[in-house]
Amino acid sequence: MSEGPALGLVTIGQAPRTDLTDDAAPLLGGVRPVEHGALDDDVFDGPEGERTRAAVAPAPDEAPLVSRLRDGSSVVLGHDALAPRLRDAVARCEADGAGATLLLCTGNFPAVDSARPLLYAEPLVQQGVRGLTGTDPVGIVCPLPDQRADVTARWARLLPGPVEAEAANPYAADAHEQVAAAAGKLARGGSRWLVLDCIGYSESMRTAASAAGRPVLLARALAVRLATEAAVALPRTAA
Repeated sequence: MSEGPALGLVTIGQAPRTDLTDDAAPLLGGVRPVEHGALDDDVFDGPEGERTRAAVAPAPDEAPLVSRLRDGSSVVLGHDALAPRLRDAVARCEADGAGATLLLCTGNFPAVDSARPLLYAEPLVQQGVRGLTGTDPVGIVCPLPDQRADVTARWARLLPGPVEAEAANPYAADAHEQVAAAAGKLARGGSRWLVLDCIGYSESMRTAASAAGRPVLLARALAVRLATEAAVALPRTAA
């Protein structure tokens, strides 16, 4: 006998992502979410926490990533430090019955070993945006100022129209204000579409960005919608 479809949701931070739950639930339909995080077994308090942050930090020449911890704070990460942790989190999702797993980060990752289909948020989001925006100028909102150059370059290679980027930290206390300010600046600079390019940006932040008077595409919504399609289409896992 088989269960209904299950979709693994792997955050590069810690699960559960309570900031994502309400936005993802209506997009999942009857698909069962299975959550695990790359940093679930890591400690971020006290002296051990300082050592952990140093161990997962980006290399000097590496574009940084940022994600949410279980307590609501955030951590800056490097791709290389995350690779083995991501592999383990994907394996835990598969052990819990996920027929497919979504990597909840719009950063550019090398292939991660998996026994079942592994979906990457970055190409799902990028190809969805490309299909919707055509040759229009697109403004990208990313979390950190240090990410702007890398984000602009990656999107410019994909989109035929002009690309600009501004930073707004989705994990900051004033995240909504930062998002609104970044969106307004991009709109004034000529962007016809806005993209909130981090899984940390929420539906309420999309609303804040919409005050700029441009259509706003939300990375978490695009990624979860498309990954849910895959979870439904793939053969179900035996119970």
